[in-house]
Amino acid sequence: MKNLRRLLTVLVVLAMLVAAGWWLTRPKPVQVVVQEVSRGQVEATLSNTRAGEIEACQRTKMATIVGGRIDYLGVKEGDRVVAGQVLMRLWHEDLEARLAVNEAQLATARQRVREACTVADNAEREAARQAQLVKRGFVSASVEEKARTEARARRASCDTAKADIATAQAQVNATATDRQRLVLVAPFAGTVAKISGELGEISIPSPPGVPTPPAIDLIDDTCLYVKAPMDEIDAPKILPGQPVRITLEAIPSRVYEGRVKRVAPYITAVEKQARTVEVDVDFEHPEEARGLLVGYSADVEIVLDSRSDVLRISTSALREGNRVLLEQNGVLVERSVRTGLSNWEQTEVVEGLSAGDRIVTSLERPGIAPGAHVSVEASTQAATPASTR
Repeated sequence: MKNLRRLLTVLVVLAMLVAAGWWLTRPKPVQVVVQEVSRGQVEATLSNTRAGEIEACQRTKMATIVGGRIDYLGVKEGDRVVAGQVLMRLWHEDLEARLAVNEAQLATARQRVREACTVADNAEREAARQAQLVKRGFVSASVEEKARTEARARRASCDTAKADIATAQAQVNATATDRQRLVLVAPFAGTVAKISGELGEISIPSPPGVPTPPAIDLIDDTCLYVKAPMDEIDAPKILPGQPVRITLEAIPSRVYEGRVKRVAPYITAVEKQARTVEVDVDFEHPEEARGLLVGYSADVEIVLDSRSDVLRISTSALREGNRVLLEQNGVLVERSVRTGLSNWEQTEVVEGLSAGDRIVTSLERPGIAPGAHVSVEASTQAATPASTR
């Protein structure tokens, strides 16, 4: 009996030692981050590949057609101007003198017309009078013929004088056009962004194929839009009228609503591996864009589709093959799901999960696999809200 008791005691001690060894050497549960499946809004969106920028609806980089010395500079950088206002003028006193000569020649030509045509009218009346006298037999036919010849000659002189007026007027117009080539006039109301040149300096136009700074850079900052490059693969999905969210690096806390205005009909190849299509986006509320600076760096998020009150999970929780890992009583269970709309943050779940299921989002941690024992980090169990940027 004593031997039996000793044997049982030894067996109990051995069992306890084995249990203690297993307990001390057992694998520790993996710490995981989970998210409860919830309902909410999911959007399918596209974002620009490189930074876009704010553009003015109207912008002109002005330069004179010919070169010369700046004789008049009527604006400063930052000035507001109206349409038709003279901004810059080059020295043109030689053209003013030529124009004065041309206008004097025009006035002289008009005076000659008045004189020549008056003489022609008198000659024609005299020829008509001589014709009446011939009918009455008071004068010979040769006298009448001489009067008619004189009338035709005077009328020809009148017509020649009129042609001289046209020539003189053309000279006046040509000189006035040459003068306009030396003047920069605002084609629209706006703000002077940049001036290249000072009073008295020589302004030189850009030679063909050689870009140089414009004499005056004029922008209409009352009308702004965003120009953003989108990946060529996404171009067929983008249509005018689609809603857009606009964010600016200079004002990261603000989101502006917009609409796709235009999709460029061509692809821009900045580099061999960077082929994009330019997309123009109008501000939905233009008054909100007032005060923004042309050239601000901007990002756009084009909303292709949107669904509300659907089951959604973090996109980062999806494994290859549209599978997720559920945490059930401390053990990871793999499950396949069918997805719908998706973006970088949220994915719609059409089938395979229910509201309240807890899925693992920390898939990058070592030891995460189906059947693994896990411990949930309590601070991360709440569901992540969908993005409403």
